Amino acid sequence: MSDLLSQLKAVTTVVVDSGDLTAIEQFRPVDATTNPSLLLNASQLEFAKPILSNAIAYAKSKTSDSAEQLSLASDKFAVDIGTAIAKLVPGRVSTEVDARLSFDTDATVNKALQLIALYKENGVATERILIKIASTWEGIQAARVLEQQGIQCNLTLLFHMAQARACAEAGAYLISPFVGRILDWYKASTGKDYTAETDPGVLSVRDIYRFYKQHGYKTVVMGASFRNTGEVLALAGCDRLTISPALLAELSQQQGELTVHLRDEGATTTAPAALTESEFRWALNEDAMAIEKLSEGIRKFAIDQRKLEQVIQQAL
Repeated sequence: MSDLLSQLKAVTTVVVDSGDLTAIEQFRPVDATTNPSLLLNASQLEFAKPILSNAIAYAKSKTSDSAEQLSLASDKFAVDIGTAIAKLVPGRVSTEVDARLSFDTDATVNKALQLIALYKENGVATERILIKIASTWEGIQAARVLEQQGIQCNLTLLFHMAQARACAEAGAYLISPFVGRILDWYKASTGKDYTAETDPGVLSVRDIYRFYKQHGYKTVVMGASFRNTGEVLALAGCDRLTISPALLAELSQQQGELTVHLRDEGATTTAPAALTESEFRWALNEDAMAIEKLSEGIRKFAIDQRKLEQVIQQAL
């Protein structure tokens, strides 16, 4: 009998959640995802130091304005890491827009276009990239604009069905509902322990997956933010799962027969009318977990983006 990771790869597209080229090369996923926190961690690794130096030199060659240099060097570093990853995976690489733009549709679109332009300079085709955007109302509308221009998006920091519905209605290519962060909130709020079958993060992703398939939405569901292998295995059969190297290593060492929990049985119900902005905002407001984790996630990514900029600023 093969290990659980091999069995999982047979029913779900496995994605590595890392900016570490060594880990990506080891596990050979189809896709890979990055975010400001992962890029900050990567900046401290030996392989990334020349990439960071190159990004800084590139920014200096393009502008003499210090603020523009910092912004461009940050973008170039993210894109060059993504370019290196793209050489190791056959599928797509997700690169995240600055979280500080999460409530500005136009700025998000402009930043996405800048990232795509940098990828093109590196010879990476647009169809190999997913622009990663927080699932705020403004972010979802930015994804709508980008998708219409042929730029596919990964909507992240997703904690609620209203976010999932709005993303599908906007034509987003992929969503990343967060499993572990939902579990974190419920454990802190209730003081209870949860099994994989009662895990509220797992149940949320299952509900979203079934809703999408029953209503014929084409948006890909990619579970993310896992705390343990039990959560991963409880979503076997999901379109995609983005998993940390540590959990991938655990799965590769585990034996047993994998149970498939999610299957696409085709559309059976007409999709409901699209959510309005007020309906979307009210649904989030009604769910303390969703609104708190969305805000917290944006803040934490912004903090790590600033830390990365401090590393770059010192070098500049």
